[in-house]
Amino acid sequence: MASQVEGHPGLGRGTLLLMSVATGLSVAGNYFAQPLLDVIGRDLHLGAAATALVVTVAQVGYGLGLLFLVPLGDLLERRRLAVGLTAATAVFLTVTASAPNGTLLLIGTALTGLTSVAAQVVVPYAASLAPPAERGRTVGTVMTGLLLGILLARTAAGLLADLGGWRTVYWVNAGLMLLMAVLLRLRLPALHTGAGLRYPALIRSTLALFVQEPVLRWRAALGALSFAAFSVLWTAMAFLMSGPSYGWSESAIGLLGLVGAAGSLSASAAGRLADRGLAHRVTGAGAFLLLGSWALLAAGGAGGVWPLVALLAGVVVLDAAVQAVHISNQNLVYAVRPEARNRLNSAYMTSYFVGGAAGSALTSAVWGAAGWGGVCGVGAVLGAAVAAVWTAERLRHRGRRPGAQPAAPEAASSADRIASR
Repeated sequence: MASQVEGHPGLGRGTLLLMSVATGLSVAGNYFAQPLLDVIGRDLHLGAAATALVVTVAQVGYGLGLLFLVPLGDLLERRRLAVGLTAATAVFLTVTASAPNGTLLLIGTALTGLTSVAAQVVVPYAASLAPPAERGRTVGTVMTGLLLGILLARTAAGLLADLGGWRTVYWVNAGLMLLMAVLLRLRLPALHTGAGLRYPALIRSTLALFVQEPVLRWRAALGALSFAAFSVLWTAMAFLMSGPSYGWSESAIGLLGLVGAAGSLSASAAGRLADRGLAHRVTGAGAFLLLGSWALLAAGGAGGVWPLVALLAGVVVLDAAVQAVHISNQNLVYAVRPEARNRLNSAYMTSYFVGGAAGSALTSAVWGAAGWGGVCGVGAVLGAAVAAVWTAERLRHRGRRPGAQPAAPEAASSADRIASR
């Protein structure tokens, strides 16, 4: 069923910027704790294992939100859903900020992760509001905000914690999220998609998309592998920089997020190229850049000026490559079923998230056994896997125009029909 937009004159620059900032602030709440685990544990008298659960429950909450809340964008009015999730995130951040013990801290963190998927409601929302010829650029702009939120959360957490303690980070973010909820309510047009399904059928329909849509399967695999490589780098980075090779402080390590942010600026360029029908080529370029970045990163393990230069260059190249793959993936996936963009985004981003979690878990094991060299080996294997999957997809679709989607209007609701049986 076609979307219905009330009072929508066009997606202006100010609204697009607001959506980008909102996605970044939403997802940032899941990453604030990473550089603050030690001080949080001391303040609440938690052991190392209990403190580490803060990161785990945030990931679990986010994963559940991707699977069970994001598809609601194809059932409910999207502005109301986005505003509701954003406001709920503000409330749950205050639970974390005021937690007197570990139990309430974990509850607040898990619920914040659950509702912070507002970011993944806003991305397909923006894609639906944008003209088709500008969809790639629009998604790229919003995703730039999201990646900046991930990368700069650690930097902001360190700075704010130095000013007023670890709780200050969460109080500030709660206030900003409440402001975002108000602004989104005032600036966004109402958007109805009308999937015509009850909630259980909606979830079944989301899972059925993997069966029905080969584009989703290929792109989910590419997204999972590329984000796994991203997680490998950023999970191991703190170990390397705080170790004997560099000996950096936690606040200095947090500043590396600024370097990674430079790579995120490639998102808009990737989106513009996707708008010109070059999404497949953008993916290929990203895949091979991702593979090559690990040579630079491996050279940065020894310590010293020139190894540091190589390391920083590798960070920029890897982040730009992952963004290129991700933005081109979303551009192609969203074009498959315009009326099911939230379900497509749920399916794709759940795969993306699983890849990232697997990369983090793998890194912890490899670092202890083989150090930075082993981590770079794992990253290179993942980069090679991305390049191999992209090549296999291109061979399978040889003869098709890059960026084109097969026209099959009569099959547009096939997953819905299956789910409702």
